[in-house]
Amino acid sequence: MIKILLLWFFAYLLGSVPVGVLVAEWFNSNDPRSLGSGNIGATNVARTAGKKAGLITLFGDCLKGLVAVLVARFFGAGDGIAALTGLIALMGHIYPIFLGFKGGKGVATALGVLLVLAPLATFAGVTLFAVVTGWSRLVSLGSITAAATMPLFICQFGYSWKLVYTSLIMAGFIIYKHRDNILRLCTKEENRLF
Repeated sequence: MIKILLLWFFAYLLGSVPVGVLVAEWFNSNDPRSLGSGNIGATNVARTAGKKAGLITLFGDCLKGLVAVLVARFFGAGDGIAALTGLIALMGHIYPIFLGFKGGKGVATALGVLLVLAPLATFAGVTLFAVVTGWSRLVSLGSITAAATMPLFICQFGYSWKLVYTSLIMAGFIIYKHRDNILRLCTKEENRLF
């Protein structure tokens, strides 16, 4: 039990690393929390510090979820513990201790988690995200659509019910964090990609 608690503590701290803030600082840009949407995720970093900074942020945020789950698997965790570890890393990203519990929306970190736990379903989700985002040029719409359908993809591809439930919780948090985007989508005021 001590090992599991230490694993979860590690996952939360890893998830809490504010990649977007660090990348913006590295690119000599202002803190993304004070620019654009105020979010520390890849889209806002790309808008405020450049596309290269946005891509690095996307990779870094994704890596947090991926590494957390890989470490869990390395120590022999089954689907349940590995999924909870990924969820805790996601909570670290959304509610980071290093930023006063005000973090990002969790899409990239969830992507990293699910790449390890449910790769086929994740490929389907990423494809849907790309189609919706490419068609609408609205990253938020693509993110919300992919998050909402991931539990269905995970179920369809026959993964463990533990992963289905975990993806439902993750989708709930991601959609909740996009609540302002949803309001702007409804009023057709949402910013389009570049």
